[in-house]
Amino acid sequence: CIECGQSFNRGSDLSRHQRIQNGEKPHACADCGKSFGRPSHLLQHRRRLHTGEKPYKCADCNKCFSKSSKVVIHRRIYTGEKPYLCPDCRKCFTQLSHFVQHSHIHTGEKPYKC
Repeated sequence: CIECGQSFNRGSDLSRHQRIQNGEKPHACADCGKSFGRPSHLLQHRRRLHTGEKPYKCADCNKCFSKSSKVVIHRRIYTGEKPYLCPDCRKCFTQLSHFVQHSHIHTGEKPYKC
């Protein structure tokens, strides 16, 4: 690769690498238009989002999810894990997005303008 110097055994691997580096996403979903760099990612998107496939199940309550990361977050209900700690007030959160939203209290930042 002329950009980073990485080498590959196959030309197709180099081509895929270069597409990723350039941000090229040539595989578009016919249903919603979202684009992907790899055809396998498009296939996974279509199966999970447009067909409702939810292959990941919570072992505690049998609730199903389309992404494994969603099960991890959901299971925190049962484990009590709150990995995001506010350094200002020591309040803990189960999700990063909730912590970020909370942090605006301390910074005074108001990121959503009319």
